[in-house]
Amino acid sequence: MQQRSSAQTAPALRPLPPRTSRADAYLESLQMLERLHRLLLDLVKDEFERLGRTDLTPVQALLIYNLGTSEVTAGELRSRGMYQGSNVSYNLKKLVELGYVHHERCEMDRRAVRVRLTQAGQDVRDCVARLFARHAEGLDLSGVLDDPPIEAVNLQWRRVERFWAEQIRYIY
Repeated sequence: MQQRSSAQTAPALRPLPPRTSRADAYLESLQMLERLHRLLLDLVKDEFERLGRTDLTPVQALLIYNLGTSEVTAGELRSRGMYQGSNVSYNLKKLVELGYVHHERCEMDRRAVRVRLTQAGQDVRDCVARLFARHAEGLDLSGVLDDPPIEAVNLQWRRVERFWAEQIRYIY
């Protein structure tokens, strides 16, 4: 494990006033989730501007990243990520036109279209992966991922995800 210098320690956060209820804390988490997603899009946008890549939107770059090495349908891809205020089908069509994604109709179900990355798409995916790896390294060195451990945070979000999925399943 690497030694952390005092200049790389996690920034101190001012203590929050006590919450009146768990519901308030939950609502704060929802707001934070929305803000984090917007910031993620801004980070991707800034990285692509820095690299002189203006042909893709941040949402399109995340679609490419989430597609990864798989070949999936648009519906499967939609479930892999959060594409705030965007139309996945429209963005996939644009990515095909730009040469980042290859698509073809399924043999079994001609209504379904399967998509996969072209070499240009793989290059974009690698660019986003490098950005995320740099961020993970910086967060790790600063100690941000330690308290609480990021693994515990992820476990909690998986539980919320499961709860939400069950709510949707039992709504009808």
